[in-house]
Amino acid sequence: MTGSGRPVVLHIVAAVVVRDGRFLLVRKRGTSAFMQVGGKIEPEERPLDALVREVEEEIGVALDADAVRPLGRFRATAANEPGHVVDAHAFDVDLPPGAEPRPLAELAELVWVDPASPVAPLPIAPLSLDLIAAWTERHA
Repeated sequence: MTGSGRPVVLHIVAAVVVRDGRFLLVRKRGTSAFMQVGGKIEPEERPLDALVREVEEEIGVALDADAVRPLGRFRATAANEPGHVVDAHAFDVDLPPGAEPRPLAELAELVWVDPASPVAPLPIAPLSLDLIAAWTERHA
């Protein structure tokens, strides 16, 4: 929180990646919450450019901008940074055929989660729960 008691707002991008009804979620080293691939938008960077950069840095997949559709803008409590809120530009992302994401950079692991029947209860970031619900509603 800032000295005024207001939460610090982090401007981020998030990639909603779905394959066979399962959502790709990642966990950063030293944290417990799973979330979408993504991260902070650099100064003067457009959200789509940040998304392409983050996806390549975090899971080693080069995105084609034509495979990305805006999902909306979402705000939620930050999962790993107390006193912070995320303001996220979320995108519905199709990975290129044959692309196999792998955890790189600061990621400890990645999982594919079926929200209808999760294998084990995972700690999922508040933003990610909202994004899964929004994607599911849009594709119902």
